[in-house]
Amino acid sequence: MLEIEYHKARAAQLIREAEQERLARSVTRARRTARDPQPAGHDGMGAESHTDRPHRHRLPRAA
Repeated sequence: MLEIEYHKARAAQLIREAEQERLARSVTRARRTARDPQPAGHDGMGAESHTDRPHRHRLPRAA
């Protein structure tokens, strides 16, 4: 019986921690969006600075 109560308490604690982490991520995302409204994607300036650089194809490592 004690193990069931321990399991329920631990599950509730993990749920609370996950909710806090989700909230922290959403706050961080909102702050980042407020600071830089245009993310560095394919249409942003961050992606344009590296478009002329050729891709480096790496050779597989020898065993």
